Amino acid sequence: MSLSASGSIGGALTFATTKGRQYVRQLVTPSNPRTASQTGNRAMMRYLSQVWATLTTGNKATWNSQAAITNISPFNAFVRANMNRWTQFTSPGKVYPIPNTGIQCATPSFTPTGLVKEAKIVVTVAGALNQNWGAAIFRNPTGTFTPSRSNCVGVIQAASVAAFTFFDVNMLPGTYFYDVKMFTTDGVFGADIGEQSVVVT
Repeated sequence: MSLSASGSIGGALTFATTKGRQYVRQLVTPSNPRTASQTGNRAMMRYLSQVWATLTTGNKATWNSQAAITNISPFNAFVRANMNRWTQFTSPGKVYPIPNTGIQCATPSFTPTGLVKEAKIVVTVAGALNQNWGAAIFRNPTGTFTPSRSNCVGVIQAASVAAFTFFDVNMLPGTYFYDVKMFTTDGVFGADIGEQSVVVT
């Protein structure tokens, strides 16, 4: 019980100093919730953060009016609007206002492979690529499921490429079922491809 103690002891107490005063408190391990809806939201947030950098100057400028309404950046307006859409399980759009029209993505196929503590999902697109913008990956522990925000495990960029890969990591051994839905730059989801199963070891 030193007067200048710091750090944790016995996995139960933490000693520290703040404003020149020593104190002790119960050791608390920070949590990192991974509920189904939080995983889906994080997947879309990550996608939106990455894809913003690929937008043209003209695309980004369409978000200026929305940004001005609440005095935020165009990037934040883009993320806010698209995350609001995602809570309704509606796909994101590249420009504002989001058209919600246009041709759905060309029908893709996907091949899941079970690995050690992870699954590899390879999505292949045959046909026009210009309207493709991304793909949402869904996973369920049992078959015959409906893709939704709560079982989405990843959202990846899929523009101008015929094949792309997603790794679902930190998994327990077992059988898992996957499905994929493509979406366009205009905020239109394509039909789900159809589920397939893999065995993770």
